[in-house]
Amino acid sequence: MTDFFSTTLGISVLVAAQSLLIIGFVMISMLFLVYGDRKIWAAVQMRRGPNVVGPWGLLQTVADALKYVLKEIVIPAGADRPVYFLAPMLSFVLAMMAWAVIPFDHGWVLANINVAILFVFAMSSLEVYGVIMGGWASNSKYPFLGSLRSAAQMISYEVSLGLIIIGIIISTGSMNFGAIVEAQKGDWGLLNWYWLPHLPMVALFFISALAETNRPPFDLPEAESELVAGFMVEYSSTPFLLFMAGEYIAIYLMCALMSLLFFGGWLSPFPFLPDGWWWMIIKMAFFFFLFAMVKAIVPRYRYDQLMRIGWKVFLPLSLGWVVIVSFLAKFELLGGFWARWAIGG
Repeated sequence: MTDFFSTTLGISVLVAAQSLLIIGFVMISMLFLVYGDRKIWAAVQMRRGPNVVGPWGLLQTVADALKYVLKEIVIPAGADRPVYFLAPMLSFVLAMMAWAVIPFDHGWVLANINVAILFVFAMSSLEVYGVIMGGWASNSKYPFLGSLRSAAQMISYEVSLGLIIIGIIISTGSMNFGAIVEAQKGDWGLLNWYWLPHLPMVALFFISALAETNRPPFDLPEAESELVAGFMVEYSSTPFLLFMAGEYIAIYLMCALMSLLFFGGWLSPFPFLPDGWWWMIIKMAFFFFLFAMVKAIVPRYRYDQLMRIGWKVFLPLSLGWVVIVSFLAKFELLGGFWARWAIGG
């Protein structure tokens, strides 16, 4: 059996099995994320939320998914059919592909590449094409307006996200997620994590992640009061389901990035407790809880306010932080608090 897995066919089978494992984990997690999102929103509004299908309503998301799959696909007159169907598939596949480089524990990663951060950014940047294609192919003005808004919004906040992550790269000397997590290991537990040396950027990263994934209060591409339902208004059945799945997978990816970059990934918060994949899952679930709470309690911004924050506040702050971290890391102040190349590089 060992000899088989060293052959080309064996390696292909192994990679396929690992890929299916990641896809299964993300898809099953998404079912409970949607359920949790609705339950949290309901709790804030003092109502029950999903509670009928399955025990405590746990199977409500499964029922909704089956409903979408079995519904008729209605295609608008004059729509560009190939592009119309390619757009939701593109959004879903690109969001899923980014998980190939996300580690859950030491060595628990499908592709342990040294440019993992660049790969994630490439996938997240390409996702905007699915939104633009969907809005244009629908042959309707409102979806097209929503897709243009989404393009401008995602590009604006990707700049801030990239500059914030550059600070992490400067501190670590590596773009490998495993190396970034190992650089946060120490005798002080959570006080060794990057949230402390990069504290000003944690809030900026979280808010930029909300805008990058079109989550409230920055869901301007889907603003019901202005654009009916944004770029996906002309979609129904499975194509609509793929758009929604891609959006939640991207949100969950941002939770994973926050865990890896600032909060130690699979590292234990306390030195006397063992490290493990369960810490990674707990941290991702906690950040999704924060995403859900923001959706429930923060009112939507106007589009001009959204763009002003991105270009006039977040961009100067994140760019200035890159300069500050470069200075702090170069001179290894506070015993190399911002310079961890010996560990992570």
